[in-house]
Amino acid sequence: MNSAWPQTPVSAVCDRVSVGIVIEPSKYYTDDSGIRAFRSQNVRENRVNDSNWVYLTKEGDRKNAKSKLRENDVLIVRTGAPGVACVVPKEYAGTNCIDLVFARPRQELIDSRYLCSFFNSSYGRSQALGMQNGLAQKHLNVGSVAKMLIPLPDLRMQRKLADIFGSWDDSLETLDTLIAAKARRRQGLMQQLLTGKRRLPGFSKPWGKHRFGELMRTEDRYVTFDDDHLYHLVSARRRAEGVLFREALHGRDIKTKVMKQVRAGDFIISRMQVVHGGLGVVPPECDGYYASDSYEVLVPRDATALSARFIGHLCRTRRFWHHALVCSHGVHIEKMTFVMADFEHEKFLIPEFAEQNAIADVLDAADAELQLLHNAHTALDQQKRGLMQQLLTGKTRVTPDRT
Repeated sequence: MNSAWPQTPVSAVCDRVSVGIVIEPSKYYTDDSGIRAFRSQNVRENRVNDSNWVYLTKEGDRKNAKSKLRENDVLIVRTGAPGVACVVPKEYAGTNCIDLVFARPRQELIDSRYLCSFFNSSYGRSQALGMQNGLAQKHLNVGSVAKMLIPLPDLRMQRKLADIFGSWDDSLETLDTLIAAKARRRQGLMQQLLTGKRRLPGFSKPWGKHRFGELMRTEDRYVTFDDDHLYHLVSARRRAEGVLFREALHGRDIKTKVMKQVRAGDFIISRMQVVHGGLGVVPPECDGYYASDSYEVLVPRDATALSARFIGHLCRTRRFWHHALVCSHGVHIEKMTFVMADFEHEKFLIPEFAEQNAIADVLDAADAELQLLHNAHTALDQQKRGLMQQLLTGKTRVTPDRT
């Protein structure tokens, strides 16, 4: 995309564009008495993720002095989420970095925050994605970053734009904080309500302990396979994050030739992924879709005694996953297979039907509130990116502050 501003290679406005430690960095690791080192998980868009740090020995840090960071350096992720960038704040000056590109802006030519915003923008990201190398895992190298063309207004305009983008980032961070707080609240509600530690008003009847096989039964609606039929396939996301439409394929393109039809309210379990929370309730929008034979499809034995909504929340608890884990067999967690016959004997505490639905109402409301916040975050982020595209290319102009 063309820019109304003059463009210049990143290397022309930086003293250095280099890379952190890439060869066996783990041999330098030590405890938190060592020198802190950035990795890709510590870099978020325009901010530092202050968790999951690794530390280098003083000797390892000395041997890799070329990748020691200074205040206002810009860190760019190479692998996984290539192009994501943040500025190194003053308090992190003197740290090191591992498998990250870092740029050292020439402050008389370019504002670090502006350079960082460029990398994080759709305008910059499209260049980064176009320059990736590698097939299995996308990878951004130093040479590609150095060659990226950045629109370059004068410093006053750069600072003005960086201030504008920063205001949007502050709003997004406020939403992030609120979402995290609401998610913790929902998790607390789940822990209390789904274990009976907290009872809702009007309910006092003791919960009953039931074998899973007493609650639900297998319902395999096998279909006659047709190479020409278009199958809408579902999958259960890990961490019990719900069942969703995965893809639509003609029968001829499906390797496993055994399919089951699912209905809204069915409870499905991935035999291969259940230990990671690959299970959930089929939503209304996926009614009549299909699942492969690697899924168990279950329905309540008595729909007036067991609420599908309650089971949908119960299956999101780590306690439920633990039950699934002990009924899975294999030598490695990534290759364990769930055995439904064993799981049928696992016991669960279940309240009466009315209380199940009352609990589901509370948790559904918490989920809806979180979804609204996520939607607001997505909308705000999209607005910000659209504005960045206009401002970074100079198609929309603002008046810089006087200095």
